[in-house]
Amino acid sequence: ESRWPFLFGAIIVPSLIQVVILPFLPESPRYLLLEKHNRSKAEKAFQRFLGKDDVSQEIEEVLAESRAQRNTKLVSVVQLLRTRAVRWQILTVGVTMGCYQLCGLNAV
Repeated sequence: ESRWPFLFGAIIVPSLIQVVILPFLPESPRYLLLEKHNRSKAEKAFQRFLGKDDVSQEIEEVLAESRAQRNTKLVSVVQLLRTRAVRWQILTVGVTMGCYQLCGLNAV
């Protein structure tokens, strides 16, 4: 029982390793391109990840996917429940997840 403080303190080692390694990890090319709007850094990150010089196709794919996501229409849960085609699927998933919570299956 006297070893519990050491067990709780063991989490410090992986945390320190992560803090030391973090500055050397590259940022995500998607994040650099879509959030920071920095195409040159995104190209460098893609080149580092993929190991090739011409990454213009990957840049265009990310931009096309971003445009497609902006064009999608978001709906609320109430709108989904009003749609007859998906109502039963949503209710089935909701009841199943509720049963998992009540029976404690997710704790195992």
